[in-house]
Amino acid sequence: MDWSEIESIVKRLSNQILKLPRTFSSITTVSRGGLIPSRLIADQLDIKKIFVDKTKINSNSLFVDDIFDTGDTFDEIIKRVDVPSKLVFVTLFARRGKKYPKQLLYGKKTNNNAYVVFPWDKLEFQRSKNDF
Repeated sequence: MDWSEIESIVKRLSNQILKLPRTFSSITTVSRGGLIPSRLIADQLDIKKIFVDKTKINSNSLFVDDIFDTGDTFDEIIKRVDVPSKLVFVTLFARRGKKYPKQLLYGKKTNNNAYVVFPWDKLEFQRSKNDF
């Protein structure tokens, strides 16, 4: 995967977000995986505040991550939101074949179960391959 594909997905996803019947004053994310997509989406939506690794999450903040895979991040995040039913959880990719929560908004489904290597994950991915 390259940056041009990421930029295309971010633009498509940002357009989906703009069609929602609400706006967001901030983005909340996790540092591993969500930080770079958050910045890209914030730029598209002209959102100035990005909160990272918060223990309490305001439901008026858009939550951004790179991929919805096992659902573990979503399960952890939903517990931290002040009004869980109002959470909008945005990811660049959603793992094909998973059950998606109604709060999920994604840019693209994965083609298969292969590991998705984002441009910001390349070094980490290489290190994990060398550990085997």
